[in-house]
Amino acid sequence: MNMEYVSLGRTGVQVSRLCLGCMMFGWRTSEEESFVIIDRAIDGGINFLDTANIYGRGGSEEVVGKALRRNGKRGNIVLASKFHHRMDDHDLNSWGNSRRHIIQQCDASLRRLQTDYIDLYQIHRPQSSVPMDETLRALDDLIRAGKVRYAGSSTFAAWQVMESFWISKELGLNRLVSEQPPYNMLDRRIERELIPMAQTYGLALLPWSPLAAGFLTGKYEEHQPRPTDARLQEENSWYNRHFKQRAFQVVEEVKTLAGKKGCTPAQLALAWCLHRPGITSPIIGPRTLDQLEDNLKALQVVLQEEDAKEVDRFAPPGGVTIEYYEADFGPHQYRW
Repeated sequence: MNMEYVSLGRTGVQVSRLCLGCMMFGWRTSEEESFVIIDRAIDGGINFLDTANIYGRGGSEEVVGKALRRNGKRGNIVLASKFHHRMDDHDLNSWGNSRRHIIQQCDASLRRLQTDYIDLYQIHRPQSSVPMDETLRALDDLIRAGKVRYAGSSTFAAWQVMESFWISKELGLNRLVSEQPPYNMLDRRIERELIPMAQTYGLALLPWSPLAAGFLTGKYEEHQPRPTDARLQEENSWYNRHFKQRAFQVVEEVKTLAGKKGCTPAQLALAWCLHRPGITSPIIGPRTLDQLEDNLKALQVVLQEEDAKEVDRFAPPGGVTIEYYEADFGPHQYRW
């Protein structure tokens, strides 16, 4: 399989069409297996790795840093991380998008990642209680200091990204180059405003959860116990959002279409996301090497216009089957 590469938004940086999400590393995936997965992903042509300080409260960044130090590939990798979520239960200021927290967490991430710079440093969630100009000034200072190359956002609404563009223009700051939205067949809301805006203004789109947290792999069955090793095994509001009759109906349609295409449901769902207009690099989040191998084969899946129309039939454009609410993301969750 041949990996394709595209520009990261309006930048000159070339990134692989698949981005390796590292959330599972150092938490559900052992350190040694994480090393194997990272090395295999790089061998498979992936040059784009995404993590965050909150993943394992630094555990993921530590594992990624060790892996890149071991294989000596840091210079070839576009390394992304994020800040926002609480990192210390006893410090009131250990979360959010304030200048204090951003600079503190950037330095901490650099130490854990064992690197001098982060290629893409992203605002993990919006925070209406902190003026956007404070957040953007801090990111601009980090870029000017050489600690960060580019800045991005995650789970921002289209209007919030546009607000950031206006502020950056008014104040002469480096602007955001990317946005990470949730996007999959069960949640196509970004097609309403975010994708058209991104295409117009050259914003890279890096979808998280292209497999709906593994739900679109077909491993879950209606009225059956959840697999003991699956991500959505636990009972909580975010996970339970997926377990709707309509969602299971979509999965059955995905299985049928995947059978016709000679691929797995996961490969079909990922290939669909990969080839949607405006999408730069979907973020895959393998927990095991087998999952990574399955994800990589999505690059071989060829979808025709009639396949896209078939998906539109059972998962309408701009529609949503699973919804995320304020309780899922905290008090500063945005609205699409």
